Amino acid sequence: MTGQLAGKVALVTGAARDVGRQIALALAAEGAAVAVNYQSSGDAAEGVVKDIEAAGGKAKAWKADVGSSADTKAMVDDVVKTFGGIDIVVNNAGVAQRARFLETTDEQWQRHIDIGVLATVYTSRAALPYMVDAGKGGRIISLGGDSSRVGEANLSMAAAARAGTIALIKSLAKEFGRYDITCNAITLGMIQSAHSDPKWLEEMMPKMVKNYPLKRIGQPGDVAPMVAFLASEGASWITGQTFSINGGFAMV
Repeated sequence: MTGQLAGKVALVTGAARDVGRQIALALAAEGAAVAVNYQSSGDAAEGVVKDIEAAGGKAKAWKADVGSSADTKAMVDDVVKTFGGIDIVVNNAGVAQRARFLETTDEQWQRHIDIGVLATVYTSRAALPYMVDAGKGGRIISLGGDSSRVGEANLSMAAAARAGTIALIKSLAKEFGRYDITCNAITLGMIQSAHSDPKWLEEMMPKMVKNYPLKRIGQPGDVAPMVAFLASEGASWITGQTFSINGGFAMV
């Protein structure tokens, strides 16, 4: 590790487990103070904080529903008060419920919109004024599924919401580039997580890996290096882009 994020403050939403956890650990390893956001996995979030502190880093857990504007603003304000600023926002929290389109409900759609696109609106709207006022630039990075780029049967809700986030990220990149604030998106293929049903994985794995040139599905640790890079000075001239981490699943 290079310590290239020393002195920076990063907020990672949905950081208690899986991909979010690995991102939080990677940013902390590069020197950033990390705000570990969670909604319900409090013990797991505190575990991430303890791991970061044990390695000599700085972190604190924040409970907030990023699908709520009020919750999100209160969290960002408190992060700034606690750590003295905010330089990096990683929108990792997500929801992706499989359902046939004609069987989806209004309530399901609203939750996907709340977490899939509005959460990025809320974190960005809360954090960007601090970044602009500080005059030191900043990073907005949003994660979602590759279905947002290529579509996928039975994932219409997640695909539509995350596609909206990609358009939002591009728009923010154009509006805030003058302040040296970069905004990028990362889309993911299938990532094995703690939420994965082991029985379903065992049954589906042979079929799934046939669609991946690298012949495996992703692991949470496969994602964090790209996030750490986009958060660094090495990515200072990269903005408005969508990077796909998918083992070759979709080559578009």
